[in-house]
Amino acid sequence: MHDGEILAWTETERLSFADLLESLAERDWSAKTLCTEWTVHAMAGHLAQTTRNRLKDTLAGIVKARGNWDRMNTDQAIAYAARYTPAELVAQIREDAGSARRSPGAKPVDPLADVLIHGQDVARPLGIDRPMPEKPAIAALEHILVSPFWGARKRCRDLRLIASDSGWSGGAGTEEVRGPLADLLLAVSGRGAGLATLTGPGAALLGAR
Repeated sequence: MHDGEILAWTETERLSFADLLESLAERDWSAKTLCTEWTVHAMAGHLAQTTRNRLKDTLAGIVKARGNWDRMNTDQAIAYAARYTPAELVAQIREDAGSARRSPGAKPVDPLADVLIHGQDVARPLGIDRPMPEKPAIAALEHILVSPFWGARKRCRDLRLIASDSGWSGGAGTEEVRGPLADLLLAVSGRGAGLATLTGPGAALLGAR
C-alpha cells in the first residue's frame, strides 16, 4: 500500500460521501450524527473544511480552543458550515475530493479514516445502510490502532480485533473482539454505535473504555 493508493481511496470515499449527502431530504441536514455536537450540515462542513484550512486557521483555532484539538474541530466545523448552503458544501467536497491536503501532523491515511467513519456517522442515525469497502477499512483500522491521535492505543490495549466479514485481524492483545469491519472501525474510534454487533471476551472491555 502506498500513498497514491490511499489518496485514490480517499477521493473515491469523498465522492461517495457527497453522493450520500445529495441523496438526503432537506430535513435530514438538521439531524444529529453519531458525533452528537454535529448535525449533518456541520459534518458536511467539517469534510469540506479539512481540505481548505490553512495552517494559520489551524493555529488560530487551537489557540481559541485553549489547546483542545477536538473542541477546535467541533467549533470550526459548525462555524464553517454556517457560511454555506448544503449544495455549496457538497460542491466543495466534490471539487476537493482528490486533494492531498491534510491537518498538521496527520498521516495520509488519516483523511481516509476520517471520511470512512464520518460516512457512518451520518448514515446510521438516518437508518441508511452504507457498505464499508474492505481494503480502505483495513488500512484505516491498522493506522488508527497505532496512531497517537485517535485514542485507540489506550482503548484497544490488550485486545485482539478479528473481522467477521474478512480475513483481517489486528491488535497485539489476547482478549478477542469479533465483528464486521465497519463496526470495529467505529468502536475503536470511540463510537458506541459500533459495539452492538461485537462479540468475544474483549468486547465488554472495549465498550467500557
